[in-house]
Amino acid sequence: MNLHTDILSIAHKAPLLIEDLDVLLDVDRMVPGSVNYSIRRYRRLPQWNIDDTGILIYHIEKNNPEANHLELKFCVSGNVYCRQKQTECDYCKFNTSKSCIEKVDSVDVVSFSFKPNYLTQFTNNSNETGLTENVLSFKHKTSFSKQLPLCGKMRTAIEGLLNHNYTDTRENIFINAQTQILLLYSMDCMLGDDKEIEFSCKFLQNTDDREKIIKAREVLLQHIGEPITIKALSRKVAINECYLKKGFKEIFGTTIFDFYQSQRMEHAKYLLYEKGLSVTEVSMLLGYSSISHFSTAFKKHTGIKPCELLLR
Repeated sequence: MNLHTDILSIAHKAPLLIEDLDVLLDVDRMVPGSVNYSIRRYRRLPQWNIDDTGILIYHIEKNNPEANHLELKFCVSGNVYCRQKQTECDYCKFNTSKSCIEKVDSVDVVSFSFKPNYLTQFTNNSNETGLTENVLSFKHKTSFSKQLPLCGKMRTAIEGLLNHNYTDTRENIFINAQTQILLLYSMDCMLGDDKEIEFSCKFLQNTDDREKIIKAREVLLQHIGEPITIKALSRKVAINECYLKKGFKEIFGTTIFDFYQSQRMEHAKYLLYEKGLSVTEVSMLLGYSSISHFSTAFKKHTGIKPCELLLR
């Protein structure tokens, strides 16, 4: 079993056959001096029952220090993939992906591998002997693995890695920042006990209610160009507005409005910078009633006006 199918099997709670895996996207990268990472996107089959999850793997060999490493692997579902999204698919290009006949449900596996020379920079070289210190300095004597529940901040970081528009040096900076966030919260999970995660919103202890909140996020992403009210969103996922707002904030670490605006503005950057559309075209595609409203929202999110992005 390779490093991608093992996390899939954990998320699926049963082994998956290699012949069942249809790879939609396959990316392997290395950020200089930082981390090796990969993204595998698989077609999600109807019979799969995937739970979003992560795993931390600490590997140490006393007689072969070169083999020492720390791995983080995450499996997240619910994304929609179109093979032609970045090229000639007009549905996806103009953000009407719900009409796209090419789209398929997918599962993403994101993996990171850290070497000791990178991780030791985070230790303070003191006599501290806590688990985090011992793991990051590779003083912990035995290899181990630990399954990681995904908190809202971890989901946000993974979402950013899967959907960012950065390139070249800025991409390296962004990926390094996001992986450090994931490393931080993974360390927190590693130190925690094995009790079931406790939510401040008690209704989130119910699996069905958590799934409704996660579904709400998917609906928002499908309506980037067609703003949807919280009232309509709550009806779509069959949960009341109060629970929807509180549950979304707890699971994803942000409000519905802030998440939605962030996704809209990131898509706007893509349409302006990568696709070369005009400010007027992007404003209309994202459902704004006026260019000035769009420009104000864009500057609030990015710090620059949309027309300034076009000049770069």
